[in-house]
Parts: sequence; C-alpha cells; structure tokens
Amino acid sequence: MINLFSIGFLDIAWLDIVDVLLVTVLLYQLYKLLTGSVALKIFLGLLSVYLLYLIVRAAGMELLTIILGQFMGVGVLAAIIVFQPEIRRFLLMIGKTTAFNNDRLFRGFPWRRTDTQDRLSITPFIEAAKSLAGKNTGALIVFAKSSELRYFAESGDAIDAIVSKRLLISIFNKNSPLHDGAVIIQGNRIKAARCILPVTESNDVPASMGLRHRAAIGLTEVTDSVVLVVSEETGQIAIVRNGEVYRNLSAADLRSKLNHFLFDIEPKVVEKVAAA
Repeated sequence: MINLFSIGFLDIAWLDIVDVLLVTVLLYQLYKLLTGSVALKIFLGLLSVYLLYLIVRAAGMELLTIILGQFMGVGVLAAIIVFQPEIRRFLLMIGKTTAFNNDRLFRGFPWRRTDTQDRLSITPFIEAAKSLAGKNTGALIVFAKSSELRYFAESGDAIDAIVSKRLLISIFNKNSPLHDGAVIIQGNRIKAARCILPVTESNDVPASMGLRHRAAIGLTEVTDSVVLVVSEETGQIAIVRNGEVYRNLSAADLRSKLNHFLFDIEPKVVEKVAAA
C-alpha cells in the first residue's frame, strides 16, 4: 500500500481516505434518517454511553469498565430492537436504489415480458379523479410497480376486483366504510382498499399538504410506487413519485404523468398520440 503522507506515527494512504469518506457518508445518511424523530436522541444517548465506555477503559477504571462493558455487550441487540422501524426504512431505501431493483435491467428477459393486452388502463382512474375532484372528495390510489406492497395491502380490506370508474367512486364516497385509507392497484386489478400507508417524517413538506399527501410521500420514499392523490380540501389532483409531488394537474397532465411514470412513455409521445 502506497502512503500519501504521515501524521506522527500514522501513515495515511488512499484507502484510508476512502474509508473515512465512506464512514462520513454513512453517518450523514443515518443522521438524515433519524433527524426529527425520538430515535435521534436515543442514538445520541447510546453514542454517549459508548464514548464514556472508551474513556473509562482507557483510564483503567476497572469496575466502571466492567459495568459499561456488560451494557455494551447487549448494545447491538438493544439497538436492533429500539431502531427496528428506522433499520427497516434504511434497508428499504437501499433496496429501492439498487440497480437490481430497476425494471429496465431485466426487461429483455422472457420472464419479465408483459403482454400489452394486460396492461393497466389508466382511463378509469382519470375519469374517477375528475369526478371526485369536482365533488371535493378525497382519494388516495397507489400503483404498485416492482414491489407488491403486500404488507400495506394486508393492513386494509382485500378486494381483488377489476378496475372501473364506478367502483373507485363508490370506494371513496364519503359514506363508504372503505373511503378512509388508500386503494392499492396491483397489475390491472384493485388489490385492497382502506390501506394504511407510512407517513413521511420530512420537515420540508408544506403545511398546505394534508395527511393524504404526507402518506403518499412517505410510501414513495421507501418504494417505487406511484400515488394518485385527490385533495378533499381543494379538489386538486396530484401525482407523487420518489417523494416528489406534482400538484394541480389537469386531466391531460394526469394522463401524461401516469403514462410516463407507469409505462415509461415520454410526455411528447403521449401528446402526439392524443393529438392523433
């Protein structure tokens, strides 16, 4: 290994610099993941106890070292239990960004080819969204992509029905027992309704966005799903993907966004087809 320079008795090489940079990035991502939650204070508390353990061990304080050593011995198990939601969210974020989660990587293989006749028709969603928005009726529709969203679907009521405008309107009717929650679309069918979604903990969400928008952002932060939101307060239609919200969409904009996000059809192509 070639040394770049030395600091006292320490020899610094390129590999050491890369190691420090990677640790810095990891700690920064952990801080971003924990910031704004109680878990950050717990993490800082555990870090303080560990630093105290290192100090008393270096000072030769045997009794305190034994006590803190026993605590640190179960520290990993305790951290897994305490930070279970954060660890799950962190692993979901890594799995979402990995190259093997990209549909385009395996699209050419026979087992990943889909029949164009079975492709989801987005017209019922556009018509239902227009009708619901005109009545200021809130709606939350999740389009599952590579992830089946089984965990979130099990939190609601299973439906397994063919998509139709009338069925979507009846589900989100204010008098319907299924209206409070999200509808999950898997393939070309309605998989479940009244589903509970994770709410984002980001502090950058504007106060004008309600719980539906925050739930849509939270789900798209950890999965590759696309979420259609109809605001109950304003009647505006929005699309959420990768934590980004596209608000105040017209019917044409909604069709363009859904075609682009779900089927990778570029907006210009959609406009030409619509004009034809």
